[in-house]
Amino acid sequence: LDWKRQPQERVNIHTSTNTSTNTNTPLRAFQRISRINFKSCVCMLLLSLTHSRLIITSAFRSTHTAAPFRHKYKQHLHQRHLPKVIQKPVISSSQNHPRYFGTTYTHSSTLSSMTVPQHEHEETKSATATATATTTAKLISTSSRSMSQAGERIRSGHLVSFPTETVYGLGCHAIDPTAVHRVFQAKERPLTDPLIVHVNHASDALALWDASSSSNDNDNNNNNDSTTNLERNALQALTDHFYPGPLTIVARASPDIPQIIMANTGFVACRSPSHPIARALIQASRVPIAAPSANKFGHVSPTKAAHVMDDLGLEDVWIVDPDLIDVEEGGDGRVTTDGAQDGVVCNVGVESTVAKVEMISEILGRVSILRHGAVSSQEIRDCLHAADLSGYFEVKEKMQATGENVSHVAPGQTIRHYSPNVLSYMVSHDRYTSSGTGDWSEDEISLLKSAVVIDFGGRLASLKNDSLAYRDLSAGGDSSVAAANVFDSLRWSETVEGAQRVYFPEILVRDDMDVSSEKKEAL
Repeated sequence: LDWKRQPQERVNIHTSTNTSTNTNTPLRAFQRISRINFKSCVCMLLLSLTHSRLIITSAFRSTHTAAPFRHKYKQHLHQRHLPKVIQKPVISSSQNHPRYFGTTYTHSSTLSSMTVPQHEHEETKSATATATATTTAKLISTSSRSMSQAGERIRSGHLVSFPTETVYGLGCHAIDPTAVHRVFQAKERPLTDPLIVHVNHASDALALWDASSSSNDNDNNNNNDSTTNLERNALQALTDHFYPGPLTIVARASPDIPQIIMANTGFVACRSPSHPIARALIQASRVPIAAPSANKFGHVSPTKAAHVMDDLGLEDVWIVDPDLIDVEEGGDGRVTTDGAQDGVVCNVGVESTVAKVEMISEILGRVSILRHGAVSSQEIRDCLHAADLSGYFEVKEKMQATGENVSHVAPGQTIRHYSPNVLSYMVSHDRYTSSGTGDWSEDEISLLKSAVVIDFGGRLASLKNDSLAYRDLSAGGDSSVAAANVFDSLRWSETVEGAQRVYFPEILVRDDMDVSSEKKEAL
């Protein structure tokens, strides 16, 4: 076996075409894994000798696995790392309060009157399911019947994956702690990484935040606090301008929000998607839907139903596929994806911008950009200026990268995120020219032959003939087109046989460039 060898010396076991070998055996799966230490290998071998199927939950952490291994053996090991041990959340008495049971959610209803389904004991249910059947994902169409059934599934506390204008989400009943916990389990996501709540209307979003949900009480008591008023006005202005759309707003949560969805920070993230399928599912479910990206934690976000199936195919989840036709309905009543072209379902293609709204004094507030996305910080400044709030709120960028043991107020803050299975590198601006690889060393050219090039605006076009595979996100340099294709291209790079690395071009954005501030930020 080859675990002692350096990466460049390893035998490429997974490319074998010997169909007579049973490649589903634990030993074969063991051979396909790269970059693991000797102690981990021994643990794996012992497990393979004592179980008919190789099931590993925390024996080792893999930093790199081959793409064919991910697709064929994800039932044994997931592509980025092994499942974390996620403890069942401790649900406070307030989360089990009777006010959560008994009605359904509509545009005008309040959180306190929302239904949360009764669940049987999770340990008993898990043991029964394991003994009786193997759970797999299911593709469904966008027919009216399918969407109605998906809405009922959300209300009952189960998972449905659906497209938004940004990426595919993994949705659940946002006010049901047990349903939320199922999302963390399916994604193997740490409980320190909160979820985003999706609603259809700005008023539904305002009901999730403390400053805006308590406005009626303040008005009735004639005790309006200036700080609360300013925060409420800012939330109102942002939701009125950007909803529906790819902006997630984080603010102090209403007391009715379960702590598990907020990573116990007291702040809840919310947005209103513009994608017609997402909106149809929210309407059918009649509850707010908590939905992170529908992938295994840390992996590249999905923008197609097939991407979700790759990552969550062995989970109990329904996946909405716009290309699937309900035979019994003959395609009638399908939710259409307006503007979708060339197979693009998520037309924005990257995650939403995340902005945190908070007061730092009685008369001054701050909007912190926690994650870049489709909405620029300049657009947020313009919105606040139009609402006469620019004198009270500053807009600052506050990107950070921390470990998975730190609780965050918004997703996308961990060190490793949106990460493909293939090692990725950026080619310096000084190293790519029209002359191609003329000034590259022999070793560099040799590495290029096993590299996939993901280009933008033809910057690395001269490397096309010497690379293993080449794709340009946008030959014309359109950042919107590139964003819609980037996650799909990253997943494509994982499927290229023999790919050992991915090269991207360094993109220089100078202050003296003759483009708008929005264009610079997009680049």
